[in-house]
Amino acid sequence: MAEIIQRDGTWAFDGDVVRLTPGRDRNVSLLRRSLGELVVPLGALAGVSFEQGRKSGRLRLRLRDGADPLLHATGGRLAEPHDPYRLTVESDRYGVAEYFVDEVRTALLLDEVPSGPATEYLLPGPAVPLSVSAGDGTASFDGEQLQLEWNWKTEEAKSAAGPRTIAVADVVAVEWQPAAGLENGHLRVTVRGAPTKAPPKYDPNSVELWGFKKDPLMALVAAAVQVRLPHPAAVTADVRPIAEVPRQRAEPSAEDDHDALLRRLRELGELHRTGVLTDDEFSLAKQAVLKRM
Repeated sequence: MAEIIQRDGTWAFDGDVVRLTPGRDRNVSLLRRSLGELVVPLGALAGVSFEQGRKSGRLRLRLRDGADPLLHATGGRLAEPHDPYRLTVESDRYGVAEYFVDEVRTALLLDEVPSGPATEYLLPGPAVPLSVSAGDGTASFDGEQLQLEWNWKTEEAKSAAGPRTIAVADVVAVEWQPAAGLENGHLRVTVRGAPTKAPPKYDPNSVELWGFKKDPLMALVAAAVQVRLPHPAAVTADVRPIAEVPRQRAEPSAEDDHDALLRRLRELGELHRTGVLTDDEFSLAKQAVLKRM
């Protein structure tokens, strides 16, 4: 038994599984605390490492590709504070961390665990039901249906149709993308038979995210849906992420507002001409823009 207890969390290895329990320190991220304890089977691991620093170090588990639905849905875009597979280690526990690494590596060698991609999900994903409110909407998932509801910040063109209920059977793919710089993030669901190239701001199957505290929790919704979709290794069709229309950057000053609104009108017109927006959706979006001019 190897165990390391830190303010950031506790990791314990019994030879078969690694138990990752988030700490109660106020610096532990909301996503990790909401996710709770993770039980990672030895067969899901591709490796383990420890990096020393002057004041603190980092323990890191590396999972096999395709083993965890959370990592698949987020595409490796979880920032370090939210990554459940990293643990901050205080300098007086460096020896314990090195012992932990040796124990896990020895078990991987003895059990001859392959480091290649997994052919099925080896972790169960977040517990359901769950509901997250962030960005321009609320995403609720009960294991069978995903419901998207809108708030007062939602673009009129998207909220006009009301809440969306999407059955898992109709979902082709799900993706979580964090906000970065001037680029907003999103939770995007690709629905069978209804592909869209609309930006998340206008896409009724997406929640737009702006980089606030609760945004990472949408990754839990993505993972809970992902684990109920066919595993990537079992999918024979080449399902690629829907290409996004380049998103508009935030206007730097008030004097540029008029030009920005004109650009938005041209963008809406192009979306309408290509069939992404229906006549009603285009009309509602156009009216909303004109009111601001």
